[in-house]
Amino acid sequence: MSSSTKELLSRARQMVPPMLDKFHKGQQGRIGVIGGSVDYTGAPYFSAMASARLGCDMSHLICTPGAASVIKTYSPNLMVHPLMRQSPTPGANESGSNDSADTVASPIIEMLSRLHVLVIGPGLGRDPLMQDTVARVVTAARKQNTPLVLDADALMVVQNHPELVKGYKLAVLTPNIVEFGRLCKALDIEDKVKEAENSGQDEASKATARVEALARALDGVTIVQKGFHDFISNGKTTLTVDLEGGKKRSGGQGDTLTGSIATFLGWRQAYLDRLWDHGSHLKDEELVQLAAFGGCAITRECSRQAFRKKGRSLQASDLTEEVHGSFLNLFGEDDPDAKL
Repeated sequence: MSSSTKELLSRARQMVPPMLDKFHKGQQGRIGVIGGSVDYTGAPYFSAMASARLGCDMSHLICTPGAASVIKTYSPNLMVHPLMRQSPTPGANESGSNDSADTVASPIIEMLSRLHVLVIGPGLGRDPLMQDTVARVVTAARKQNTPLVLDADALMVVQNHPELVKGYKLAVLTPNIVEFGRLCKALDIEDKVKEAENSGQDEASKATARVEALARALDGVTIVQKGFHDFISNGKTTLTVDLEGGKKRSGGQGDTLTGSIATFLGWRQAYLDRLWDHGSHLKDEELVQLAAFGGCAITRECSRQAFRKKGRSLQASDLTEEVHGSFLNLFGEDDPDAKL
């Protein structure tokens, strides 16, 4: 582990609330995950469970009715809300809805005041009604200053309507290499990205240039470019996550990432609310990036530990089982000297 990584882990650790008797339910994070249709039930579950296993108090999952009935059988610990709807499609596995996106979005928007962070995208799919509903929820969440973690098919919404998140400093996007390229194309910055990349002297500097170009194009949105190393940038500052991960690239590992980042963002709110005496050693403007760093670090350690045990057979569910152990490995136990 590099010295810079140790320093960043130490800084991210300062956001983690100690386990104090005075806390009440919900103060250590209320996370919502929007995603999941009848064909895609695993992804939102993995995201919500990663958030819960990492330590958020309340993990909500907002999906379609067909997905809800399945996801409820996975775990009784999640609060599952069957509020999303899909368009009517002949031959579809789930009956569609003729409701408007405004109608579908309304009860979800009403939930926002009860949530600290919203993850959007795992298992969402590209159904037009689902996508339009997400656009309305993002708009409302931004007005309420709710931090957002956008992944998978939620990035399709950003591609089509970048103005929804452009300039929103509490938005975190987690594209893979293909999604990263699509975002650059949608924003018409492919030439700028190539020019920035060509100015780099090595692979790390090239990757930094790429992610900074996209973050600048979105006017300060935090981008997590996933890869051999993860690069986290808001266009001005870029953090590198160089921790070792597993060698198996099974689907669903990115869902552990979104849930983990969301929990750190929930802890960010607890830090800002000064629920404990932490001395205010962190600047407000660095907290979102540190939350993303913490989530990336946890996911990489989960992948490393799961691969060590499972090897080629590793699946996304194996990462879920490693979340708490990975937290202990990277961040340790609570500080016994934490003040009330």
